[in-house]
Amino acid sequence: MKFLAIATYTTQGVSGLGKEGGTRRAEVVRALIENSGGQVESLYFSFGEHDVYVLCDLRNNVVAAALSIAVRAAGGMDTIMVPLLTPEEIDEAAKLPVTYQAPGRAE
Repeated sequence: MKFLAIATYTTQGVSGLGKEGGTRRAEVVRALIENSGGQVESLYFSFGEHDVYVLCDLRNNVVAAALSIAVRAAGGMDTIMVPLLTPEEIDEAAKLPVTYQAPGRAE
């Protein structure tokens, strides 16, 4: 399963990044994901609302949640883990019979 991890450094995390550098932090992220059985497709630093974007393959949602919990618990980053779907998965979802009534709309 593909995921986009979006991270924002805390003050503590920015301090660590300044001391260790981006290359070292990228190595740590790669090791974290690979040690969980995943693979990093790409990793980029940014500036603006968020600081790091990691596109990765992970075994399942449980692994994604575990990684997100571990990173946030360490205190250096706030993370968002976004599951990504293929066009084929969206096609499959669009074909599922689902009935929904919007609020305030009578049948």
